Amino acid sequence: MKNYHISRHNSFYTVGLSYLKADADLRGKFSLNEQAEKAILKQAKEVGIDGLLITATCNRTELHGFAQHPFQLIKLLCDYSSGSVEEFQEVGYVYKNYEAIDHLFRVGTGLDSQILGDFEIISQIKKGFARSKKSGLANPFLERLCNTILQASKRIKNETELSSGATSVAFASVQYIMQEVPDISEKNILLFGTGKIGRNTCENLLKHTKNSDITLINRTRDKAQKIGGKFNLLVKDYGELQTEIRQADVLVVATGSQSPTVSKALLHLKKPLLILDLSIPKNVADDVTDLPGVSLVHLDHLSQRTDETLERRKQDIPQAEKIIEEVRREFIQWLETRKFAPVIKALKKKLKTMKEEEINFQSKKLSHFNSEQADIITDGIIQKITKQFANHLKDTEVDAEDSLELIQRIFQLEVESP
Repeated sequence: MKNYHISRHNSFYTVGLSYLKADADLRGKFSLNEQAEKAILKQAKEVGIDGLLITATCNRTELHGFAQHPFQLIKLLCDYSSGSVEEFQEVGYVYKNYEAIDHLFRVGTGLDSQILGDFEIISQIKKGFARSKKSGLANPFLERLCNTILQASKRIKNETELSSGATSVAFASVQYIMQEVPDISEKNILLFGTGKIGRNTCENLLKHTKNSDITLINRTRDKAQKIGGKFNLLVKDYGELQTEIRQADVLVVATGSQSPTVSKALLHLKKPLLILDLSIPKNVADDVTDLPGVSLVHLDHLSQRTDETLERRKQDIPQAEKIIEEVRREFIQWLETRKFAPVIKALKKKLKTMKEEEINFQSKKLSHFNSEQADIITDGIIQKITKQFANHLKDTEVDAEDSLELIQRIFQLEVESP
């Protein structure tokens, strides 16, 4: 990437791990909360990384950025998570330059999601970019790339059936509940955790189970109250969690803790209980299954279940890939223009210097000389000239390298290093 004048570093890398090779326990070790992401961005800036995007979801954690070597990014990930470099080497991956670009396109458009067509990742990319921009780590390349991926995502949603119906962990969990729990509309459902996955699960429960007997609990009651008020649901205090679990038939845990929030000691049951843990890392301790009548299902198991809707979506993969290629081609064309941006900039600067010298000379030589009008006219001419050169360099049949060298030699340009 050194010829594109985007970063002081030569290469763009993606380092990360996903559901494809890392199980929930291992992904949990590399999961990043908001504080960790902010710390990574701060540290990245201090060590000279000038472009970085973080995508952290329940099924993947990735760092995308410019670096001298991918280990710089791997070290940042390991330093601010519970994962080790040795564990990363076992299940992690590294993509470079065009491979990294292609990978981010597939992730952002739902083709590389744990549940095909899950477009929740695009909101994570948008949030990640906003955080990078706030930290001063969103260079023009990352901004253009994120916007282009967003464009591809929108087109796929509008032009294909890849995202028909609900396509998320929240949808898969509700589907599982409906298949495994008889008479679900008459059961007591407790939702613990009202973050994004919790909210989506709540909406899917109401829509598909026809059961409004759903109780919400969150560590911060205000967050649960907003959802409870919206859907007219019962909200209980965090201190009542144990009591509410005893009365529940189904417990959905969508908390964002780094350690289990539901343990064996918390459960004093009087009837069978189905627990769905939608958290990464796992927020329900594995030993809860030691208790009679307790069934525990984690999101990795949910995502392996397919239905007819998901099978139909597979038919739209070729169309989605075609859209990605069209949008990606536009991005690569823009990227190619970055090669000659410094030369065009230097040319414009040289022409403006020539303009100023000539206007200064003519203003002394001619009486009634209108420098303001001359300025407007010459600026327009300069704009047309530089645009003509830029269009010439964009022509795929033109040898851009030779043309750049010729332009620099003719105009004796001093091109600034990035």
